[in-house]
Amino acid sequence: MRVNARMLDAMYDVAIIGGGVNGCGIARDAAGRGASVVLLEQGDFAGATSSASTKLIHGGLRYLEHYEFRLVREALMEREVLWKIAPHIIWPLRFILPHHAGLRPAWLLRLGLFIYDHLGGRKLLPATRTLDLRRDVAGQPLRADYTRAFEYSDCWVEDSRLVVLNALDAAERGADVRPRTRVVSAERRAAEGSVPAHWRLEVEHAEDKTRESVAARVLVNAAGPWVHEVLARVVRANSPASVRLVQGSHIVVPKLYDHDRAYIFQNADGRIIFSVPYERDFTLIGTTDRDYKGAPHEVKASDEEIAYLCAAASEYFKKPIVPADVVWTYSGVRPLYDDGASKAQEATRDYVLEMDETEGMAPLLSVFGGKITTYRRLAEHAVQKLKNVLPGGDKPSWTGTAPLPGGDFDVRDVPRVIAQVQRAHPWLDARLARRLVLAYGTRTLRLLDGARGPRDLGETFGADLTEAEVRYLIREEWARSGADILWRRSKLGLRFSTEQAARLDAYVRAAVEGGPAAFAARNTLAAGGNAS
Repeated sequence: MRVNARMLDAMYDVAIIGGGVNGCGIARDAAGRGASVVLLEQGDFAGATSSASTKLIHGGLRYLEHYEFRLVREALMEREVLWKIAPHIIWPLRFILPHHAGLRPAWLLRLGLFIYDHLGGRKLLPATRTLDLRRDVAGQPLRADYTRAFEYSDCWVEDSRLVVLNALDAAERGADVRPRTRVVSAERRAAEGSVPAHWRLEVEHAEDKTRESVAARVLVNAAGPWVHEVLARVVRANSPASVRLVQGSHIVVPKLYDHDRAYIFQNADGRIIFSVPYERDFTLIGTTDRDYKGAPHEVKASDEEIAYLCAAASEYFKKPIVPADVVWTYSGVRPLYDDGASKAQEATRDYVLEMDETEGMAPLLSVFGGKITTYRRLAEHAVQKLKNVLPGGDKPSWTGTAPLPGGDFDVRDVPRVIAQVQRAHPWLDARLARRLVLAYGTRTLRLLDGARGPRDLGETFGADLTEAEVRYLIREEWARSGADILWRRSKLGLRFSTEQAARLDAYVRAAVEGGPAAFAARNTLAAGGNAS
């Protein structure tokens, strides 16, 4: 009985495989309802699909063509919900849709946008309006044959930060959050004595390759593009549902225009692409849609996709865009639910939650599909499906009103929070203060705690990334490499040289292993100096 008692004490209510937006969202929701949660991610949070989006919180205007009204309505409703709980990393963005003669007629665009404005209970975001591109500044970078456009609202999101903040909030609500922890195997165990039916997981830690066992009453497979691999190789279970892996690639080029609005362009192949202001000095263009057959972690933008995006954008912009203009590319694999659509672009973006409740055995919930905009609702639905086996599963939904870390202020108060940070630290550069608030919100004050001047921020590694920020990300947000910071906790990698990135990576790894002081001493010895 003592062994059983110890096992009960060590057993989690739910183990979640996958630290993308869906896995972290489910962990946050379940932990906030009082369930004991362990979240297991084989790499860094948002290390795959969730950091490779177009960075939009949007209803999906083109999904109306495929009659996905439930999905569009849910996504439209989520725009303002997510904006309110994370106003530091989500903000409104106006989109310009030029009318392209010969493609979708103007009446159809107006009808779609009318539905878009009214389907989701919009309250704060501005409504659609018609633009004369010959007079509006939005027409200046476009070719002269585009004279009319429609302007509508959606939102922008720092996608990888959204994931990390969900993981952080889950941890602060009691979840055991474990990045760089791979699930090697998962086995169902029947009830025995006072020990209930449960899952026994063997996990491996990436840093030292050590292994341990983890027990949980419920297993959630939210592994994204690896969802089928987890079922087949880890859980060894069959599933009637299947996933369709679809590659989406993006390119980043130097800034194409000076205003702060985005464009949505129709293409002759029926697809659409976005052109979005990005990181002050750049423009983001994407995305592609094509079936993907390789390993998810090996995905990268192909020359064909880069050429396609350049050509598609050049149909609209006066100045042609060529592959030589591209300063960065990224690509992700969307794990879409396979609904049998003939084209990748037509595959549903809706999600399916498949429950395996073998009698007398611990439940398994697998997540197929989804999009970043609807992650929170997906998480709610997942926890509701488990309400009979999870503590608090039947409690009222709560994640739509509780702010994510740093987001505890009104959506209109970003300037006020920036001013508050500058009052507390009047020596802080205004541009840096703004960047920090748009990443950390009110927690910027925690990051800067104790700093009385620029020297207290420590070394600057490149751009405006200081030692104080790096230490915060190691301490608070699980950063363990330079890439974690440059490409997921931020996009400062666009401004770093190869040498600067290498220096940062060495610092982070040394800080994690032995602390910054050990790294400083190592540098002194390498340079042939001494401590005197």
